[in-house]
Amino acid sequence: MKNALLFLAAILLISISSCRKDFDTVPSFGNLEFSKDTVFLDTVFSNIGSATYNLKVYNRSNKAITIPEIKLENGQTSNYRLNVDGESGKEFRDMDILANDSIYVFIETTINATTVTNPLYTDKILFDNGNNQQDVDLVTLVQDANFIFPSRNSTGIETLTIDGRDTELQGRFLTDAELTFTDEKPYVIYGYAAVAEDKVLTINAGAKIHFHKNSGLIIDKKGSLLVNGTLDKKVTFEGDRLEHRFSEIPGQWGFISMREDSRNEINYAIIKNASVGLLVDDNENTTEPTLTIKNTEIYNSSNYGLLGRNANILGENVVIGNTGQSSLACTFGGTYNFTHSTFANYWSNSFRNLPAVIVNNHFTQIDANNNETILTRDLTAANFTNCIINGNNNIEFILDKVAGSSFNYSVENCLIQFNDFNNSFAGNTELDFDDTSHYQNIILNGNPNFRDTSKNDFIIGKESDVINKAKASSVSEDILGVNRTINPDIGAYQHIEF
Repeated sequence: MKNALLFLAAILLISISSCRKDFDTVPSFGNLEFSKDTVFLDTVFSNIGSATYNLKVYNRSNKAITIPEIKLENGQTSNYRLNVDGESGKEFRDMDILANDSIYVFIETTINATTVTNPLYTDKILFDNGNNQQDVDLVTLVQDANFIFPSRNSTGIETLTIDGRDTELQGRFLTDAELTFTDEKPYVIYGYAAVAEDKVLTINAGAKIHFHKNSGLIIDKKGSLLVNGTLDKKVTFEGDRLEHRFSEIPGQWGFISMREDSRNEINYAIIKNASVGLLVDDNENTTEPTLTIKNTEIYNSSNYGLLGRNANILGENVVIGNTGQSSLACTFGGTYNFTHSTFANYWSNSFRNLPAVIVNNHFTQIDANNNETILTRDLTAANFTNCIINGNNNIEFILDKVAGSSFNYSVENCLIQFNDFNNSFAGNTELDFDDTSHYQNIILNGNPNFRDTSKNDFIIGKESDVINKAKASSVSEDILGVNRTINPDIGAYQHIEF
């Protein structure tokens, strides 16, 4: 007990001494230096807090100094918040900096767009006072938006009920008045916004849809999503953090789910930074596609870019780039037809154990007792024509067949990355590229000559092996609107010189 009391006394003594100012200072004389003269907080949505930005304040002199005052020019009415050397507030007095040392100032903001007269909101951090005063500018662009929130009841935020079954997904079904998204203001979705049976969500050209963390979009069975982007006004789906540092971070939001027997069309869209870009489910009751997707780019999904589960998908001029697993996964059978598309996975954030493109006809079901049952469904078609399948793994294309269901596929005029150095797939007859009943005019392990894979820029250059190697098709323009009726190139892009 005595030792414990001595220990506590020692801790108390250290705490008291650490708070004591045991060095002399001189007043600041306006000679502070700053890591930047203006702090740009990028763009924020109305009433959504920004990321935290920092400013470093240097004392280059050989003496410790005291800054008499640090404050925001707009005082307590400012929409900015500061933390100076561990203290939070909007005004600080007698802040010390040791000789040849520095302190951090952290800056955040939350702004209500309706309370400011100019969308470019500014303020200053003032250092010192009188003739010695120095300042650093603060600049933020605040953007108003249409916000879609989950409903609340007496017990909290409501969750979605799908097919009469409760889910754990927070969200609600969109009302009839909310079923048209325009380009007038961005849309910010909290939780999962759902489109009910027999309803159609129409998204006009130029619209921007932003999802908060753990949010997304669900098209219920017999519902529809129509994305009507154009070459000049694409529709964008991404997270709600607008700061530049978040522009390429994967997994910021959930997914866009298209449930069985829904009907969906996407044209000229960009889908980025999701967990799963598009999740498309069963379509056993009709020959019509669940999803028709054209001229669309999907980037930086932390899991899958496009995941089909016994789905029917038609794709033209589709580009699916870097993802944590497969760019395109056609699973549990289904019907898949892709023409002039580029599947290029150069993921570098972690180890990736799946190829850029995987196709199978099975699913493993695990019951309550942890018993596994392999279920199969017919792969009615997996047709790839004039496609690039490439990435930074040796194997970027796998056909995985289990007996019990049909397995139909055709691959024509495609570039495929497949270096099976260890003969791991030697017994897989579906990956016999010399089998002319399934493969025609394959360029194996060729050079696509992408412009910049680290930036998801999969435009091809003049050194590409796919130039003039595509077969004629009805897809007469590339994803950028360039004519390809004569000597078309493989993939979503016609080549350029760079």
